[in-house]
Parts: sequence; C-alpha cells; structure tokens
Amino acid sequence: MTPIAHSTSPLHLRPTAVAALACLLSGFHAAALAQTTADTTLETVVVTGSTRERKLTEVPYAITAVGAEALRNSGPMVNLSESLARVPGLVVANRNNYAQDLQISSRGFGARAGFGVRGLRLYADGIPASMPDGQGQVAHFDLAGAERVEVLRGPFSALYGNSSGGVIALFSKPVRERQFEVGVDAGSFGLRQGRVSVAAPLADGFDMSASLSRLSIDGFRPQSGADRQLATARLGWKGDHDRVTVTVSDQNQTADDPLGLTRAQFAADPDQTTPEAAQYGTRKVIRQTQAGANWTHQFTDTGPLSRTQVTGYTGSRGVMQFLAIAPATQANVRHGGGLVDFDRQYNGVDARALWHWDTLDLTTGVNVEKQTDDRRGYNNYTGTAAAPTALGVAGTLRRSETNRADTREAYAQADWALATDWQASLGVRSGRVRMRVNDAYLSNGDDSGALDYRYTNPVAGLHWRASSALTLHAAASRGHESPTLGELAYRPDGNSGFNTDLQAQTSRQVELGAKWREGGLALDATVFRIDTDQEIGVATNAGGRSSFRNVGRTERFGAELGAGWRVMPGLRAQMALTLLHAQYADGFRTCTGIPCTLTAATNTTTVPAGNRIAGTQPASAYAELAWTTPWSPDAEAAVEWRAQGRTAVNDTNTDHAGGYGLFNLRYSHLWRVDEAGSLQLLARLDNVAGRRVVGSVIVNDGNGRYFEPGAPRSALVSLRYLRRF
Repeated sequence: MTPIAHSTSPLHLRPTAVAALACLLSGFHAAALAQTTADTTLETVVVTGSTRERKLTEVPYAITAVGAEALRNSGPMVNLSESLARVPGLVVANRNNYAQDLQISSRGFGARAGFGVRGLRLYADGIPASMPDGQGQVAHFDLAGAERVEVLRGPFSALYGNSSGGVIALFSKPVRERQFEVGVDAGSFGLRQGRVSVAAPLADGFDMSASLSRLSIDGFRPQSGADRQLATARLGWKGDHDRVTVTVSDQNQTADDPLGLTRAQFAADPDQTTPEAAQYGTRKVIRQTQAGANWTHQFTDTGPLSRTQVTGYTGSRGVMQFLAIAPATQANVRHGGGLVDFDRQYNGVDARALWHWDTLDLTTGVNVEKQTDDRRGYNNYTGTAAAPTALGVAGTLRRSETNRADTREAYAQADWALATDWQASLGVRSGRVRMRVNDAYLSNGDDSGALDYRYTNPVAGLHWRASSALTLHAAASRGHESPTLGELAYRPDGNSGFNTDLQAQTSRQVELGAKWREGGLALDATVFRIDTDQEIGVATNAGGRSSFRNVGRTERFGAELGAGWRVMPGLRAQMALTLLHAQYADGFRTCTGIPCTLTAATNTTTVPAGNRIAGTQPASAYAELAWTTPWSPDAEAAVEWRAQGRTAVNDTNTDHAGGYGLFNLRYSHLWRVDEAGSLQLLARLDNVAGRRVVGSVIVNDGNGRYFEPGAPRSALVSLRYLRRF
C-alpha cells in the first residue's frame, strides 16, 4: 500500500496576503474559469442572510447556491460531501464513518470538530439543525428532496448567531404539480439505497409532499457498516396573504465505528481497522424526530410593516455510543465510562418582521432556543476492570447529569439603497447563551456548574454595481462562538467537572469581493482576513476524553475563486479554488499526558506561534468539465477533479496528512418514457486511479490515530423514475 505522502501534492502551498490578492486579480483575467454550480443560472436567487429574496450578485457577502441538478449528479444524495466540494472556502470531508458525521469547515472554522459540525449554523427549511450550544448535525438533511443548498461564508448577516464560519441552509423543492418518484442506488462496498416520494397540490390552497429512504452500506473497512432510515413529510397552505408550512422528519441510524489509524497502520494497509474497534464493538445508534412550523403573513395596507414570519420547532435526539476505552482507564473514580448515552429535547421560536420604506428594508426579530440533555455514562464492560467478563456492553452507571443550553437573542438588519448602483447593509445581533450542568451522580464529587456568554455582534456591508456585468462588495463583522456542552464537560487537569475557565472565542472578519456575470460567464472572487481572540483549542486528549482551553489569538487570511463558463453549446466548465493561511498568533502549552498542569513542564509541550491551525489545509480545489453528448441533449458526460493540500493533524504540527488530487467520472442520461414519465440514469466512477489518501483527520487524537482513510476506487449506479399526474 502507498504510505501517506508528506508533501507531494501541487497544492502544498503557503499563501500570503500578496498571493491571495494576486489570485483574486488573476481570476478576472482567467475568464475561462468561472462561477459557482453546474446548474446555477446567471440570475440565481438566494435568501440566506438577506432581508428578502435577492439575486446572488446583489448581496454584499460571499455566498454560493448549489442546485438540485448538481446535488443529484454528485452521488447517492446521502452526504453533503458529495456536492459541496464545488463551494470555495468550504471543506467537507467525508470520514467514511457514519458514526461521526461529516467534518465541515468554513475558512478553517469547524476543522477541529471531533464529531458533528462545529462553527457553522445549519438550517433545513428554516428549522435549525444546530443546537443552542453550537453543535450541529446534517445526517437528517433530505438531499433528494432539496431544490438547492445555500452556503454563506463568514458571519456577515445579523439574521444568524453563535457561529464564526457562516451558514449552510437547505431548501426543499416547492410543490408545483402532482408527481411520484422512486429511486434506487447500488454501489461499491455494499451500498444499497431505495427512495420513494410523492408530492401534490391539494384543494383550497393546500399542498403536501412526503419521502421515505433506506440506506445500507458495508463500508470498505471492517467495522464500518451503517444502516439509515429517513422519513420526511411537509404540509403547506397558501391563502391570499398567508403561507403556513409544517414539516416533520424522523431519522433512525445504526453505524459501526472503525476508528482512525496511526501513520504506521495507514502505511501498512489503509483498508484495515484498528483492533480496538472490533474488541470493543465501537458503534453508535441515533434516533432523531423533529417537527417545525412556519407562518408568514403579508400585509397589504400602506404602512411600513410589510411582512411577519414566525418559525417554531421541537424535537428529540437520542444517542448511544460505545467507545474503545480500556477498563483500566475507566477505573479512575473521576471517569465517566466508555458508553455515552443521552436523550435530548430541544425547541425554539424565531419571530421577525420585515419593514419597507422607499429605499430601505428593515428586518427585526427575536430568537429563543433551548436544549436539555439527560446524559448518562456507563462502563463499556461487565465484571471488574482487572477481569472483565464482556466488552462492548452496557455496564455500571458512571455518570448521570442534566445538561442545559438556552439562547435569547434580538437582532435587526437593514438594507438601504444609497443610490442607483449603491446599497448598504447594516445589522446587529445581541444575545446570551447560558450553559448549565446539574450532576446527579455524586459519588465522585459534584460536577455541577453554570456559565453565561453574552455578545453583541455588528455587521456592515457595501455593494456597488460597477457595470451591467460587474458588482463589487465589502463587508465587516464580528463573530462569536461559545463552547459547546461537550467542550465544557472536562477540566484540563484530568478531573471531570464543568470547565468554568473556558471562554467564548470572538473574531473580527473583513472581506472584499467581486462578482462578474456576462454572456454565459460567471465569476465570484473574494479575499478575506480574520483575527480571532481566545480561540478554543484542545488542551488534553487522553483516556477517551477531550478537554479544551483558550489558546489565545489566531489569524486567517486567504482568497476564494468560484467560476463557471459555458464554453460553447454543449460544453461547460466549472472550478473552485481556496487559499487559506491559518495560524496560531500566540504560543501556548498543551498536555501530552495526565496529570497535566498547563503552566508547568510536566506532561506538556509548547505549541509555538506561527504553527498551522490543526485540521486546516493551505489550499483546496475543484474543477469540472461537462459535455452534453451530440447523440442526445439529455445525456451528459463529465470529468471532475478534487484536490486539497496537506493537513496538519495536531497543534504541534509534528505530522500531516498528505495532499492529493483525485479524478472522478460521471455519466447521466434522461429518457422520456411518455408525456408524463421519465427515467434518469446516473453512473459514477470515483477516485478513478484508486489512490489511497487520507480523507479526513481526527485532530489531536490522544492515541495517534489521526488518519481516516478516503475511499478507494468506487462505482455507483442510480436510477430514478418520475411520474407526473
């Protein structure tokens, strides 16, 4: 097997501010490389971050819309990693581990997340998929039913809070006609998926849609299989001045966890699974049900109040996860056990009003969110620590507590037409995040605690329509990111208990951008700089527990280029390029063992200023060339190229995952069965050369198992039958 390349990729770059600006300027001259998504037209309309629907070129921040065709052509529509590689500034790493969700980072924010999505706000049809503490999941996103996914990079809208990296928002297809759809997917490594959906306008202004899917996969590594069922339903009603939408979703998933590999294990055989995964039966069971409702009322009188909107939601999420922690480690009286078991209840309400004057749109609103976790921990063995009788089973209770997080926020954002070609955007969001832990397992001490984080984040943007083809924008904002409940769970000194020393991280972000649209050519280019105070980083990672601390200042700057060009009838090109310089501006000490006192030399090491932020890459890129075949206007063949630079796996930068470039091939064909029916084929061959690369990394893993292998060469065949009535 091919060992991890330390640096053989052409994307092993160290961008500077000059290089970033040069990339931006050269993008304008390289007109053959342009735009954002394969099926985005020059008049793409987006709603994320704006007071109302606007064209993508009219908003003063970097945003990308990925449409339904791109989502469908990118794979089985299971993971956002299939399609969001075409979004500059965003890295979506597929861990090939359904027990841990995707690893998503925007301009470096979220790269350190060990599980779930961190540092971005997530929404599905206006319902948050991020909890009040900042942790989120996207596994319940119904990509097959999506009309588009919008990605806003950076905190450049006051309509969203408690994140540094921006927003990912999914919008479902509107119901326009009666239709029935059935789809099947078959692929390498035992991938099998079936989907069925219906949609129909009903009487008296009502419409409905519903879908059901079932996925199973064996995985290319032992102990990496998964099974997922996802059901969604949507009921809408539209009157003369009102629109009401009710959505319900239910996800049930079981997934084995193959864990990461050490460098030696990956070099020897990237298809192997570390022995501890099988020994402890590492796995996760997830069940999540949520419901939401949105009511919009349009006013018709002559007053300034134009529209009101109220969104409410409630849900429950349960997780049971078996970890690979040795019984001897769990014998520590302060340890919470090797089995995590929690049940979460969450709910929230967002109410906003849109005001309109001749040259001014103003949105004002309030937001309230709450989550309550009944969290328990158990030994992952029976018997004694010295002589366990069984591993990977639920044993003695070791942790019992109630975790709570709630958010109270108020916000306002105004879009003001200063002149014919000038528009300003100003906003502010102020709120409080409260974290509380009530410990009910007191035999090892009382680990209760509470913290409040308060913030006021202003945002400003300026948009100039320089010509019929070119628009320029500038934006500045302050970002806020509170610690999650998981990051507050342990102290860096090795004891359990609430980490009362952990502060929120704040950032100051600015960006300059340009958007060009003319004659089948589209180009988005952005340069940015981000300075962060009190960056949250890993303090210790040992014994199955991670603790966190504030590591001081960090800085990020870089450039993003998204492009698309219709070269000639039947031939189009697309690309995305990201350059990111992300480093620690302050040196700090980190633990290498337990016990550890961060102010002392024992079991610690120094991370010097200038080290790269772990989990980030200096560059990433995507390119695509698609050809509509001459024998059929409904057939398309395409070649894709995905690449990224090497990734630092730890704060000390003593090891890296090598950079890589991968080629994929795809072919799609649509047959008109009759006037009402159609059959669509998608065939993909991913990683054509069969390169063995690291697909994602486990940042600062205490066992040195940093490397999560990317998939080898894999094939997919999808069939979809659509019938309109």
